Amino acid sequence: MYQFAIAEGQDKPAFYHEVADALEALTAGEPDPIANMANAAALLWEYLPDLNWAGFYRAQGSELVLGPFQGKAACIRIPFGKGVCGAAAATGETQVVADVHAFPGHIACDAASASELVVPVVRDGKVIAVIDLDSPSPNRFDREDAAGVERLAAILAGRIGE
Repeated sequence: MYQFAIAEGQDKPAFYHEVADALEALTAGEPDPIANMANAAALLWEYLPDLNWAGFYRAQGSELVLGPFQGKAACIRIPFGKGVCGAAAATGETQVVADVHAFPGHIACDAASASELVVPVVRDGKVIAVIDLDSPSPNRFDREDAAGVERLAAILAGRIGE
């Protein structure tokens, strides 16, 4: 079992630096992409406050397929371009959504979700997965959260591909 001493109450860049160090330790040398996504989802769930879902969707052809996660049961398949996850997959750009109910085409897997952060995991210029974080609080995520999770996605890019 892994235990990390990630301090609460510090500024976000320092916090995400510690989470990135923990992710490096969890995934270093492990070739299995599912194991690495599962541990990454558990790490995010344990240390990021105010989440109701944390996990992955894997790119399969022109759609995203549910991967390892923490939270309530979720939508299994999402076409590229649909909802927040599909937008991130189609554009390759991080989506920071303050109010998911105002997002055109939002897919409500959990009615309790109010805000969302979706970060594409890109390898060799291609989206291979997205990291999806949902919160029951509006405006939960900001650019510092996006930058921190983008750093995690960069670590995972070489550790979750097939």
